Amino acid sequence: MGNTFGKILRLTTFGESHGTAIGGVLDGYPAGIDINMDFIQSELDRRRPGQSAITTSRNETDKIEFLSGIFEGKSTGCPIGFIVRNANYKSDDYDNMRTLFRPSHADYTYFSKYGIRDHRGGGRSSARITISRCVGGALAKLALQQLGITVNAYTSQVGNIALDNDYTKYDLSKTETNIVRCPDEKKAEEMIQLISEVKNDGDTIGGTITCVIKGCPVGLGEPEFGKLNATLGAAILSINAVKGIEFGGGFDMTTRRGSEVNDIFINDKGKITTLTNNSGGIQGGISNGQDIYFRIAFKPVATLLKEQPTVDIEGNKTILKAKGRHDPCVLSRAVPIVEAMAAMTILDSLLMLNTVNI
Repeated sequence: MGNTFGKILRLTTFGESHGTAIGGVLDGYPAGIDINMDFIQSELDRRRPGQSAITTSRNETDKIEFLSGIFEGKSTGCPIGFIVRNANYKSDDYDNMRTLFRPSHADYTYFSKYGIRDHRGGGRSSARITISRCVGGALAKLALQQLGITVNAYTSQVGNIALDNDYTKYDLSKTETNIVRCPDEKKAEEMIQLISEVKNDGDTIGGTITCVIKGCPVGLGEPEFGKLNATLGAAILSINAVKGIEFGGGFDMTTRRGSEVNDIFINDKGKITTLTNNSGGIQGGISNGQDIYFRIAFKPVATLLKEQPTVDIEGNKTILKAKGRHDPCVLSRAVPIVEAMAAMTILDSLLMLNTVNI
């Protein structure tokens, strides 16, 4: 079922939304990395449900328990096993969905492929499974920190409320100062208001997240089928509700001329660099030493707290009225997930160079 991510740094995940626990095994992680438990827990806290008025009210503490691979505060080089126990699930809320296919969910495709599905909160297709990604991502960030590489994402659009596409205009240290995780205070207030209105209507809304990776050396990625933008794209597109990704100038460059968007090389005090970064830090599938940045499109959450027409497993028309606790907008909780997948991809790419000492 494709439960393992990565080539040298490999994360295998397990668990269901309403099962006993979510967990994983991270293999290929370098030995001797200082493991900051408080940092890892803080990354999970950024993703956890019940953290604000614009997220689901499911109240999980998401406390991490490490089972192996860490000794006296350092990674040993052995597989790092971990679990996060589920506690505040209400499976009864999903009883009326047992034989129905929720619009735009994985219910129909999962049932068609496997002939069985866990209807309780989506089971394996639930976004709760991303807990394991955030653990792997937190560990990857700790290793990247030793190399001076940072990964920061932020909410850049909710509905029609959008920031400028130029991330350099914003102080990314302000991302965590509001519940929507937007570095622009005024826009953040507008986004929160819109999400609140949508929530009161029993509806949902989508938007975009921007991710910026700083400090990457030249040379990550392969020129053919292992392009860095391709591996980052595959990692990001595996996140629930993601429907698109664009690097650098992205789709906006389709309406412009090459003379307008080419990144001109210059010699800056003995170092080759570029005047602009429309390529998003990746050229020919290989990192060029500039900031890597990309934008991700998230569709509205599929579960609405209002009636929707659908069919049951026999194909009979029916009406679905969802119950339970659901996010009206996934963006604020998806920010740490985006960072996690990007961090693991970058660390995996670094380890494939075979020249990196961490």
